[in-house]
Amino acid sequence: MAAPDTVNPRRAGDTGTPLVVCENAARTYGKGPGAVVAVHGLTCAVEPGTRVCVVGPSGSGKSTLLHLMAGLDRPTAGRVSHPGLGGEHAESLARHIGVVFQGPSLLPPLTAAENVALPLRIDGVPEGEADTRAYAALESLGLQALAPRLPDELSAGQAQRVAVARVLARRPRLVLADEPTGQLDRATGRQVLSVLLGAARELGAAVLVTTHDPRVARELDVRWYMADGCLVQPDAEAGPNPHPAGRAAP
Repeated sequence: MAAPDTVNPRRAGDTGTPLVVCENAARTYGKGPGAVVAVHGLTCAVEPGTRVCVVGPSGSGKSTLLHLMAGLDRPTAGRVSHPGLGGEHAESLARHIGVVFQGPSLLPPLTAAENVALPLRIDGVPEGEADTRAYAALESLGLQALAPRLPDELSAGQAQRVAVARVLARRPRLVLADEPTGQLDRATGRQVLSVLLGAARELGAAVLVTTHDPRVARELDVRWYMADGCLVQPDAEAGPNPHPAGRAAP
């Protein structure tokens, strides 16, 4: 894959207000002696159009950070807000934030096209328009031939690309991808990442990807590093963040 383009596109109407901001955010699971501090002291922001990679080993808190940013979980201390997305209501966040999980999570009884259209129908998009947008999303990723196939007829890479199409069909302003290449071989993973970044760029959406793979990290413009539940400075080998527009504070 070519080196990442350092020009960050913005969607028409974006004001430059951060899409999501974490202010000393923490998440603890359980209480008492058995409590587990998953993340703590998280202070960072994702700006419109930015492409951020959160790098760290398994258990470092990357997924928890992503879930907090997506509104799928809430901090037990500190604050996570979405000033650039028009509010904190669940419906608003769901409309503007797309989440790609490590596994595709496609519904087995539905075809690829129906899986992509389902969230649109849940959003209240009329059936005909939902189907048209679903097919257009698949076509934009070169997946139109997969539209009538069921999930068990897809390879792992095909299923993950359909999951990407499902997210992008909703035209989110922020795409959060949790280890999207983690269960794929290297070649397929590169293909899925290229599809994700290219399609998000076409939408003018910001992207945050979590990974433990430094090869994935090199494909994005901004790199944050996590260890033991907090954001840390890059180590000497990795070098500083090349484009600090994503704004992470250690």
